[in-house]
Amino acid sequence: MRDFTRLLAALCLFPGMEVLDFIRSHTAALPNLVKFALAMAILVGVPPLSRRLRLPAVVGLLLCGIVIGPHVLGVFPLHPYIADFFADLGKLLLMFFAGLEIDLALFRQVRRRSIAFGLLTTSIPLALGTVVGLWFGYLPVAAVVLGSLLASHTLLALPIITELGENRLEPVTVTVGATVMSDTLSLIVFAICAGIYHSGFSVLNLGVQLIEIAIFVPLVLFGLSRLGAYFLKEAENNEDSYFVLMLAIMVVAGVLAQSINLPGIVGAFLAGLAVNAAVHDKPAKGKLEFFANSLFIPIFFIVTGFLIDPLVFLRSLIDNFALACGVILALVVGKWIAAEIAGRAFHYSSAARLTVWSLTLPQVAATLAAALVAFDTFDRAGQRLIDGRLLNVVLVLMLTTAILGPVLTARFAQRMLPERTPENTAN
Repeated sequence: MRDFTRLLAALCLFPGMEVLDFIRSHTAALPNLVKFALAMAILVGVPPLSRRLRLPAVVGLLLCGIVIGPHVLGVFPLHPYIADFFADLGKLLLMFFAGLEIDLALFRQVRRRSIAFGLLTTSIPLALGTVVGLWFGYLPVAAVVLGSLLASHTLLALPIITELGENRLEPVTVTVGATVMSDTLSLIVFAICAGIYHSGFSVLNLGVQLIEIAIFVPLVLFGLSRLGAYFLKEAENNEDSYFVLMLAIMVVAGVLAQSINLPGIVGAFLAGLAVNAAVHDKPAKGKLEFFANSLFIPIFFIVTGFLIDPLVFLRSLIDNFALACGVILALVVGKWIAAEIAGRAFHYSSAARLTVWSLTLPQVAATLAAALVAFDTFDRAGQRLIDGRLLNVVLVLMLTTAILGPVLTARFAQRMLPERTPENTAN
């Protein structure tokens, strides 16, 4: 009661930020169990509320993350260790199940389409982003880095597709396969640019990176496939062991990917593909999926909201409106052109093309990680690879696309429901 009285007094006596600071000082001091209970209430209550408001649950969780995060109410700090760990697991599980849920027979049929679309959805935004960077006066290396940030994407709206039961449709399978290629290629371009900016171009470092990738992909797809299948078969009568083994396989693949400077999500997706056939229809898979969808993956979306400062977002829109519009436009147009070219070439319907486009819009995981690394990369003169202005614009891009992508996916994917005919699920 005393705290409530003090809060009312603060509301009357102090304007704006002082009131917010007063609230943060109290919310940050809440017991950990109270914070945990609040997080669980959000996980339970926000998804159905979002659906009633005709918003994707992903958007509701993201907005809640902004509100309870360090920049608004301050219930959680910027990098809470346990929440960050759960979010990392959620991000890996999101891609692991993307690999597990793929129809392998269909994936083999459309692997060429995945490669083709992956090249398109990487190269076109890369080129447009580079042009925008050069137009606003950035050096060529920094401009290419901006393009590489737009080349990747995060499958933030994949749970919407899964909920609709469309994750086995060919356009979705092609998009998921293209995601691995776009993330990998964009990070290779980024690594080359960062190396050139920091210490000059090195053919040796580039060659080593490409060789590592050439070894890593078949190692996971074929080596881990056989080894994982063997251990999973040995443990199939022990559900607890089977559950732990699936997690271990995902984590090992993620760590191996990070060891060669690739995002862990690439390894997690490849691990899902590798053990796809072995875990099909196993009870432990359903239990892991339950934990992922009810706890870890939603926490990933909430923690993503912690990174977004609404004031910085608005200030960046005002101070760098032209740059922010140029970057967002380059992404939206680039991803749309790629989806249109590939979709028309593959004879997809308008709804399928728009769904593919919306799935490739969100710029969260790989984009944010690369942007932070670029901000902390200096040349020999002590100049940053990307400045604070561009970093804030990337945050604007992240929030805008994290909301726009899922909203559009929920709208366009609904139109694909009547299209579940044999020609739409296999070609």
